Amino acid sequence: MCRSIKTLRPPVLPGEATDEDIRAAALQYVRKVSGFRAPAAHNREAFERAVEAVTQVTAELLGSLEVRGRPVRDRSV
Repeated sequence: MCRSIKTLRPPVLPGEATDEDIRAAALQYVRKVSGFRAPAAHNREAFERAVEAVTQVTAELLGSLEVRGRPVRDRSV
């Protein structure tokens, strides 16, 4: 696993993960699995689609986790 990706849920992260935190983690993940820090122009669209998909799924995951008896959080509120 990429060591630069931080855990984004309490209690590891003191507060709630921001959208920027989630996107940064998604970007690091896609960079790691693709092997590209910055994709070539012909790969940029696929790279960005992957970052957006991972961002969305990560937000859904964090929004549905129940941690130590805390209620499930609705990120849409």
